[in-house]
Amino acid sequence: MTWKLAMASLWNRRVTALLAVLALALSVMMLLGVEKVRREARVSFATTLSGTDLIVGARSGAVQLLLYSVFRVGNATNGVTWESYQDIASTRGVAWTIPLSLGDSHRGFRVLGTTPAYFEHYRYQNKRLLRFASGEPFSGVYGAVLGAAVAEELGYQLGQEIIVAHGTGVIGIAEHDDQPFSVVGILERTGTPVDRTVHVSLEGIEAIHLGWGPGGRQTGLSLILGDVDEKDLTPKAITAFLVGVERKTAIFPIMRKVNRYREEPLLAVIPGVALQELWDLMRVAEDALRVVSLTVVVTGLVGMLSLILSTLAARRHEIAVLRSVGARPRHVFALFVAESSVLSTTGVLLGTGCLYVLLALAQPMVEQSFGLHLSVGWPTGSDLGLLGLVILSGTLVGVIPGIAAYRRSLADGLSMRM
Repeated sequence: MTWKLAMASLWNRRVTALLAVLALALSVMMLLGVEKVRREARVSFATTLSGTDLIVGARSGAVQLLLYSVFRVGNATNGVTWESYQDIASTRGVAWTIPLSLGDSHRGFRVLGTTPAYFEHYRYQNKRLLRFASGEPFSGVYGAVLGAAVAEELGYQLGQEIIVAHGTGVIGIAEHDDQPFSVVGILERTGTPVDRTVHVSLEGIEAIHLGWGPGGRQTGLSLILGDVDEKDLTPKAITAFLVGVERKTAIFPIMRKVNRYREEPLLAVIPGVALQELWDLMRVAEDALRVVSLTVVVTGLVGMLSLILSTLAARRHEIAVLRSVGARPRHVFALFVAESSVLSTTGVLLGTGCLYVLLALAQPMVEQSFGLHLSVGWPTGSDLGLLGLVILSGTLVGVIPGIAAYRRSLADGLSMRM
């Protein structure tokens, strides 16, 4: 009977009740949204690289090396000479290496110079290999393999020519328009930075930079395409390289060799350790977001309490009538608690539903703009715990107006005031 009466009372004050529900729904959307994005960002970062034992680059910081070599964020402070790369690649215990050369772009997408070993050994999401939606790996100097997002956003197909530009901005510093690349392959979507990368050969990177100096292209020294086979296209330096070892016991000896390398200052990091350092740096920001979202939820609950209290004076007659027909003070108290419970539960359900609808609509745009895949799955155990806590808090909010109504006297409600 209490729940039925509570529903009828809320319907009678449906405009006020709707405002309370909307305020709480918005706060729940923010709370769950922050947790969802934080969790998906961690999963996305953690699954970008799998099966790689070491990342080697110029000596800087472990997080910086991880960001520019794997996530294409930022730039290297220096490069690794080709001789040093070959020396470390030939170290006992090294099973394979993937050289990486960054610094160019195509219409805002990073261009990565590498070798066919990239398509053989690069792994993501529990050691999954890269797969081709169409075409094949590059074999010539001017072949290019596109990530899925690059091909989709730019509408590129096999055989199309693309121009690589120097620099990493949306508008390159200078275009290498005299040496176009031809699309020979398009990768399947991975949900990683691979999707937003143009892959070319190291020889291609070297070829387009022949005839270039500190001030740009030097007049009369531009490479003629027909003479490409006659040129020495061995790279002088690369940005970084990935290393896979034969046995896990070889990881630390190879790390020591790299970090003590005398020919040039180098740094070798374990991807998982560097990623943990990144999370440690981000923990303050994550905690701040949690505090903000929880504050919004508290604000929503306080708003609901204010709306209930603001109607309490207008409901004095209603309370008195209930008391006159036999309702005990505890029944009036239970009525207010039940109303708060209904409001909080409705707000949580509405906020959760709206969030998942928003996720489904925003998923393609977020993936294209930020390379972050937001999965639309069932709420996790921690999500359900948070929602349960919000419902419980909302129910307890009803205790305050319930006590106030409990103390109302029958005479106060029925008395006529001039």
